[in-house]
Amino acid sequence: MSTYKFEVAVTTQYISEQSEPEEHSYAFAYTITVNNTGTVPAQLISRHWVIIDASGHTEEVKGLGVVGHQPLLKPGESFQYSSGCRLRTASGTMHGSYFCVAEDGERFEVPVSLFVLEADTPGARVLH
Repeated sequence: MSTYKFEVAVTTQYISEQSEPEEHSYAFAYTITVNNTGTVPAQLISRHWVIIDASGHTEEVKGLGVVGHQPLLKPGESFQYSSGCRLRTASGTMHGSYFCVAEDGERFEVPVSLFVLEADTPGARVLH
């Protein structure tokens, strides 16, 4: 039986040298590793992020691929990329999903659980 499953690991980092707290601008980087733990090769087609700062301001980001790539992952293969975002507050959260298509045509969503962006914390590792 075919299984369609990607696991996602996230590491976050506050970028103080690109932040301007007096201007309410806080820069964060995140590194995401996507691992195909299923039994069928599948391609990550698009992403959907929900970014919420500490004041409740919400921004949604949707787009094709990740950092210009739509990686095709065979079972056991991983793809890692780094990106970033800016918040108006010193902390916030992100969560979302990836839309994927398996080699056999099956479509599936990969949820990315909530992770925290925090200026006081130099880094955190969250496994999903």
